[in-house]
Amino acid sequence: MTEVKKIAPALCGWTGEIDIPGDKSISHRSVMLAGLGSTPVHIKNFLHAADCLSTVGVMRALGTRVDFLKEDELTVTGRGFRGLSEPASILDAGNSGTTLRLMIGLLAPQPFFSVFTGDASLSRRPIGRVLRPLSAMGARIYGRSDNNNLPLSIVPTGRKLNGITYDSPVASAQVKSAVLLAGLYADAPTSVTEPFVSRDHTERMLTGFGIRVERTGRSVHIFPPEHEEEYRPPEEITVPGDISSAAYFLVGASIIAGSRLLLKNVGVNPTRTGILDILNEMGAHISQRNERTSGGERMADLSVEAADLHGVRFGADIMPRLIDEIPILAVAAISAEGDTVITGAGELRVKETDRLHAIATEFGKVSQGSVEELEDGLVIHGKRPVHGGQVDSHGDHRMAMSLAVLGAAAGGIDIEDPSSVNISYPSFFTQLERLSKASEE
Repeated sequence: MTEVKKIAPALCGWTGEIDIPGDKSISHRSVMLAGLGSTPVHIKNFLHAADCLSTVGVMRALGTRVDFLKEDELTVTGRGFRGLSEPASILDAGNSGTTLRLMIGLLAPQPFFSVFTGDASLSRRPIGRVLRPLSAMGARIYGRSDNNNLPLSIVPTGRKLNGITYDSPVASAQVKSAVLLAGLYADAPTSVTEPFVSRDHTERMLTGFGIRVERTGRSVHIFPPEHEEEYRPPEEITVPGDISSAAYFLVGASIIAGSRLLLKNVGVNPTRTGILDILNEMGAHISQRNERTSGGERMADLSVEAADLHGVRFGADIMPRLIDEIPILAVAAISAEGDTVITGAGELRVKETDRLHAIATEFGKVSQGSVEELEDGLVIHGKRPVHGGQVDSHGDHRMAMSLAVLGAAAGGIDIEDPSSVNISYPSFFTQLERLSKASEE
């Protein structure tokens, strides 16, 4: 029987403070890169969610020691820059595209054989755009369906990979990161140029680990260390709160009358703050407080209160900075005055589900005629009536959370397959219920 989560309408505004869980992208990378050192790295505010735990499982299978001190705190101890070892069984990336794509880059130059699998959703998602540049470096990687799907095997080459200059046709942090991680072990510097700058967590963290990384415009260059001792993990990493998780409360507080929230310790890396730019352009009342830097990543507390939003247009140039936030921005748009036009978002068709189609289908169930599906985007007609009903998350965590906010802001909603939130935000529904109870007091 399909699990259904009932979301009650917010009877009053959302108020109070929220501690945002750790950034998923940075949590993945902290475990991977710490596992290439030989000294313990203490990681705080780690996101204890299914995707990040997939990375933990893969790194353990490769010989890295990972000890949880508590749910969101752990120590990672590797066996040196060349200390990863051949896994005894197939590596399972679960539902995590980040685990799969970054680890392919990291394992491509290793002197041992490995095989990757994943869940049904991940097995349908294409990986060819990662394999193409790695193959150009000399990697030997073989997947299903013309090397475009899982499962795949990574075969040792018997020599170093070639440093390359790669002109990526897409602005993708996962593609870029896979090439940079492979470039750590290459025989010469490696460069990646993107059509637009994607999120730069990998570059920042590699720099913090002693690796020479340089940026010139839309290009990033990595210089492999000449000596293993140059790779120097820090003793401690504090993961900032995930702005992609904060986005649900930024939008909810903006569209639910009487709301006033303070979101604590949110990462505000400029390559991730497109959500703030678009919401502010829509007329949202959001301000940053207590700005600081931790481990090369900017953090701040975000204050947000209810506002009258209006429709906007945005496209490919900003998409790398907010691609994961399109479902929740669609919720803001449906509550705004006028039309919102989104283009350049074709990548959403190959996420956990076809998110463009899922948004148009599921929003249409509770607000007829509110969303038009484009080939690479959406047209959302704001202020159309929204009523209660049953919708399907399509097994997609970001769809589930966005639909929950839509339901809370409107007349309530019933969500099929809500457990997908465990991929990135296991405590989301608990937090939502806490806000609802606080607003009723």
